[in-house]
Amino acid sequence: MTAPESHAPAPSRRVAVVTGASSGIGAATARALAAAGYLVVAGARRLDRITALAAEIGGIGRALDVTDPESIAAFVAGLDRVDILVNNAGGAKGLGPVAQAVEDDWRWMWETNVIGTMRMTKALLPALTASGDGLIVTVTSVAALEPYDNGAGYTAAKHAQALVHRTLRLELLGKPIRLTEVLPGMVETEFSMIRFDGDTERADAVYAGLTPLTADDVAEVIAFAASRPPHVNLDQIVIKPRDQANARRNIKTG
Repeated sequence: MTAPESHAPAPSRRVAVVTGASSGIGAATARALAAAGYLVVAGARRLDRITALAAEIGGIGRALDVTDPESIAAFVAGLDRVDILVNNAGGAKGLGPVAQAVEDDWRWMWETNVIGTMRMTKALLPALTASGDGLIVTVTSVAALEPYDNGAGYTAAKHAQALVHRTLRLELLGKPIRLTEVLPGMVETEFSMIRFDGDTERADAVYAGLTPLTADDVAEVIAFAASRPPHVNLDQIVIKPRDQANARRNIKTG
């Protein structure tokens, strides 16, 4: 734990766990939920970034790799109260046809997006249930709604992640847990940098010529879902820039 012990979760304060919180949507969500009064426990692999984020928002920063069961066990240790879990850790690698699929990239996408979501949710379900009004937010993508050329690895992983979340909606019916799936379209974050293995030119080209969403745009929607009363469940929220119609069409592709 990188924040002072005085910031440990207290029974009287609502606690939000945000994965993939070192940048982009995760970091913005951590800030938004902290502003809404939550004690935010931020997790990511880049410990220096979440340490700085935790200091900024008065939260807790803990190292977290959702592909590593031991890392998850260490992360959740001592989290007796959790009111919100934001499954945000994920991402894409590569953009090529199935005929040229890189198996290691596919494995990483499945481990991070699908298995990671399952592991974090499973680990925190008891605490979320005990809260009496738990909320699980899973950040999927418009890629969970339809395929697009050269994106089979990512769209398959996001479809699977979404189905894990949507199945939970059925399995937890009658439990004091709400479930919201947030499906963003084009958001200008480090997403494309990761997808293209640090190729700045290719990453920048994705958003050139249109106005994408920002991480704050998505974070505001997540904070709004968290602010709803216990009987209100926002099942799915699709959020896209005006310049994007669906996963395959935007003002550049026609």
